[in-house]
Amino acid sequence: MVNELKNIEKISIKKFQDDLISWFKAEQRELPWRKDQDPYKVWVSEIMLQQTRVDTVIPYFNRFIEWFPTIEDLAEANDDKVLKAWEGLGYYSRVRNLHSAVKEVNEKYNGQVPNTPKEISSLKGVGPYTAGAILSIAYGIPEPAVDGNVMRVLSRILSIWEDIAKPSTRKVFENAVRQLISHDEPSEFNQALMELGALICTPTSPSCLLCPVREHCQGFHEGVETDLPVKSKKNSQRTVELAAVILKDDSGRILIHKRPGSGLLANLWEFPNVEIHQPFVLERAQIADLFHDSFDMDIQLEKGIGQIEHIFSHLIWNIRVYTGTISTDFQESIDWKFITLADMEEYAFPVSYHKILKLYQEHSK
Repeated sequence: MVNELKNIEKISIKKFQDDLISWFKAEQRELPWRKDQDPYKVWVSEIMLQQTRVDTVIPYFNRFIEWFPTIEDLAEANDDKVLKAWEGLGYYSRVRNLHSAVKEVNEKYNGQVPNTPKEISSLKGVGPYTAGAILSIAYGIPEPAVDGNVMRVLSRILSIWEDIAKPSTRKVFENAVRQLISHDEPSEFNQALMELGALICTPTSPSCLLCPVREHCQGFHEGVETDLPVKSKKNSQRTVELAAVILKDDSGRILIHKRPGSGLLANLWEFPNVEIHQPFVLERAQIADLFHDSFDMDIQLEKGIGQIEHIFSHLIWNIRVYTGTISTDFQESIDWKFITLADMEEYAFPVSYHKILKLYQEHSK
């Protein structure tokens, strides 16, 4: 931490703040969550923006706020509707945590998002970055909001060579922001750092000649801007082989299954599927046996209609897709339902199962 302290001393902090904030005020993108500083909207946007591109988030944010315009509306919404509003954004634990935390805010804080670091950080799913973003953007409190963009920008400006993949490194950058942040305009300062990382100080080929704080950037002056930040590689993803089946009953309705309430894609709906552990290609009869062993259901597979791949941050799903029928004595329950294709609009499915549905519809033409 001593190194970046020395590097901060090389900077005129007031000039750095002025250059950065002036650029932001002139060049910032028009984004729907910037129309006001409503803490609830800032909170929703920051949760959505985690690991997701701005262009992807905009329509989801607009729909989410249309469906749940206030904290009270979201707190009182049922889980299925909330998941449906989030459908396609991925990382569904984010919205489950948001929903849980909003219920707490509605009950404990009278629907007002807390404005102290201690209280806001106690909410489910609100980590140091989200807490800092809400406090600074919505409440004008000079708290650091350090995400990947900010670490990349400051690693170059201050020539910080700590590995940003290590959780402990975040403290280095939080300490730097505390010294650099404008106490008069903390909202603009933090948003400007994020915007600079998104538009100018990009991961590869940063646009240094367009940078409003180039004269303050030690990485640029040392010619090492493309070597920073230091980031060690993650472990490789695990590949999982699955077989999924579109199962119809006598009336042509399709069977869907609700995933468990915890773990990956919790509480979302899916087509019945099983994991294939054998390294060889299974016959349809063997796959039918796996469904019987896993779910105690008797099915008849008709044909394979293709394969889809879906990539998560930590694993890859290779899903072989089949069509089939199920015995008439299969009973519906809370977690198993027969629905029509039109009914699917009412249920939240992961992106991977939308891919399966599209594959099925193409083969049904």
